[in-house]
Amino acid sequence: MMRDDMQGASHAPRIMLYSHDTFGLGHLRRSRALAQAITSAYPMSSALILTGSPVAGRFDFPARVDHVRLPGVTKRQDGSYVSQSMSMNIEETTSLRAGLIRSTAEEFRPDVLIVDKEPTGFHGELLPTLEMLHRNGSAKLVLGLRDVLDEPEVLAAEWARKQAIEAIELYYDETWIYGTKAVYDPLAGLDLSDEARSRMHWTGYLRRSDTSDETPPEQPYILITPGGGGDGEVLVDLVLAAYESEPALSPRAVLVYGPFLSGETLQAFERRVAALDGRVTSVTFDTHIETLFAGAQGVVCMGGYNTFCEVLSFDKRAVIVPRTVPRLEQWLRASRSEELGLIRMLDEYRDGLTVASMIGAIRGLPGQKLPSEVMPVGLMDGLDYVTDRIGALLHQSSDQAAE
Repeated sequence: MMRDDMQGASHAPRIMLYSHDTFGLGHLRRSRALAQAITSAYPMSSALILTGSPVAGRFDFPARVDHVRLPGVTKRQDGSYVSQSMSMNIEETTSLRAGLIRSTAEEFRPDVLIVDKEPTGFHGELLPTLEMLHRNGSAKLVLGLRDVLDEPEVLAAEWARKQAIEAIELYYDETWIYGTKAVYDPLAGLDLSDEARSRMHWTGYLRRSDTSDETPPEQPYILITPGGGGDGEVLVDLVLAAYESEPALSPRAVLVYGPFLSGETLQAFERRVAALDGRVTSVTFDTHIETLFAGAQGVVCMGGYNTFCEVLSFDKRAVIVPRTVPRLEQWLRASRSEELGLIRMLDEYRDGLTVASMIGAIRGLPGQKLPSEVMPVGLMDGLDYVTDRIGALLHQSSDQAAE
């Protein structure tokens, strides 16, 4: 629904979204969904996404939404970071990113800044911009968090190291949690003041829709997706092994590897797909994966936030195979959602990640309840809630300017 109740501002409203994107697609896709919803609800507004994702340029952005690509960084297996493509050390790269973020904010002059997940940004790169905007009082600052971050003890230690609690207390006008307490409270047990907690809003999950004009593959099929694919080898291998060992397994599978699964691993998987003679087909990456979700009979996937939202948005029976390292985020989301009856989880410790367990999970998909049969009221209302909050924040800014 279009709204014009915030259009009395001195200029067309501007929303800036920060998405650090050191790994995977989740942060960029969430920011893109928010930007699209906001600019659709408020036709005079524009949105600018700051992202470190190396695949940002492969996505379509709707009218009045654009992006600035920050220099990329890559996380090593030991947990350290390196510059993705430039001959600069991580300190130099972070300094460059911090300068680009601040200069963009100075020129774009956002009315609202929405920060995804990291209160101080990657390696604290957002702090100069937060300080500037807070000092000037020129923008409302919002921290947006997915429903699950990590175990409370792990998150508390991580946020203490990053001075995240101090940033929330000092800089942020609101904290939005893109989920509901019925599933999980990502900030449970953290040492936040009552005042900071009073500024928290539970939005509900961010609904996805299929807006492309693409035609889904021939039906019936199940969709296999490891999200971005950077840590999806186990899932892909297990699904291919299930189809290889059971010739009668049906329906056929459409496999989307994700942009970060590549090299020799991808080539080996492609040889196995070819040998299955059409019972499994594959694509490397599809920026319109919503179309594939919409046409699927069921889904086998990993447990990232965006994939979970797509499962619920398109009301698909799903088997989620969550990763458990480097954090328990996906396992916590999947286990709680299984308790609510929304999905089935294939747990490596409880069920074993075996070919037999995967065959059983695929065969069991038709017998699962649809998410809509057990979904709590308001679970998927996140985008509507967000657009309402944008209007409220912009009205606050307008009232303060008038004073």
